Amino acid sequence: MNWMAKTRPGNSPVRGSAQRTGAASAATASKPGPAPVSDSSLSTRTSNSLKEFLWLLSDIPQARILDLGSAAQATINFFLEKGFRLTSEDLLRTWKEFLTTEEERLRLAPAGGEEPVSQETVVDKFLEVALGYKEGNFHGVLAWDLLDYFDIAMIPKLMERIYEVMAPSGAMLALFHSKPAERFHRFRIIDTQTFETVPAPTLAVHAHVFQNREILDLFGKFRSSKTFVGRDQIREALFLK
Repeated sequence: MNWMAKTRPGNSPVRGSAQRTGAASAATASKPGPAPVSDSSLSTRTSNSLKEFLWLLSDIPQARILDLGSAAQATINFFLEKGFRLTSEDLLRTWKEFLTTEEERLRLAPAGGEEPVSQETVVDKFLEVALGYKEGNFHGVLAWDLLDYFDIAMIPKLMERIYEVMAPSGAMLALFHSKPAERFHRFRIIDTQTFETVPAPTLAVHAHVFQNREILDLFGKFRSSKTFVGRDQIREALFLK
């Protein structure tokens, strides 16, 4: 699966979706998405990277998608209607809850009972339980802008795990802010080239602005990439394993 090997079908952004509509499919969701917000607070975004992401997966019957954001009903319905299989894992929330649990466990431990643990050890322990899928399980991964919010020291290990659960030639879509985000958002897909950004309660502050070279290094194991820069300077990036 790559950009050069596929023939683009006329004006249809997702080839074969009509034939797959109604096919057997499944979706699993971690937790409900953010509470509904007023329409005036929503922002609709035309996304070339989403269009390319879906086009790359359009030839795979019941393609398996991993959404690392919160479960959004609109997104679930969208993929079910296309015949895809969607798994939603709210990874940033899971990480924050894991840290809270670890801090509480250490606080309650008898004095001198446990030696201080390094951040690397904490990350390794988290990744033992998070993203607990078999290797090569997913054809596509939606990371949204979550990499901007994780501790920079954690991201290489996280990327290694994501890479492992992706199938050969799998596609990953990610967003990167050119400056610290003013507030936290969630995302939900509206159609094959449109998603909404939904203001949500802050789970974490924006931790890092990635430069081009850092992004390329982060995805160094991936064999090809495309980037799209919007007028708001948010970089949409698509990577192929």
